[in-house]
Amino acid sequence: MLRRKRSHPTLAPFSFRIYILNLSREDTKDTTVELERLAGEIVDSGFKIHKVLGPGLLESVYENCLVEEFRCRGIDCRRQVAFPVIYEGIQLKVAYRIDLIVDEAIIIEVKAVESLTSLHHAQILTYLKLAKYRVGFLMNFNVALFRDGVKRFMR
Repeated sequence: MLRRKRSHPTLAPFSFRIYILNLSREDTKDTTVELERLAGEIVDSGFKIHKVLGPGLLESVYENCLVEEFRCRGIDCRRQVAFPVIYEGIQLKVAYRIDLIVDEAIIIEVKAVESLTSLHHAQILTYLKLAKYRVGFLMNFNVALFRDGVKRFMR
């Protein structure tokens, strides 16, 4: 619980700013806790799908399974979300597609490739930057152990 301290009248603006900053820190902490909980659910969902289906299927299969798993868990998810490309203040007619946006907070890029490359890493980082999201996951399901195929990215 936040408490306001009494302050000298000449220091009132200063103490008011501290009060606002304290609120911001608590909001950030709550948001971080929620993001961590959601991130855990995302990784757990991917692990479950990989355990049941294994490697070797198409990306679209894993993507559909993730959407279904999130639905079962009560987590909001949008699939194949088109975002416009804005170059020097001009919105171009082309768009890029993000595989999954989970709870309007986390981006997931689904892969089913032999190995992740630096290009895949650059892709998720660019998506985070352009769409203005903080957290993203790159999930490669074409691996023997799922933990080797999941990477978390922060902006």
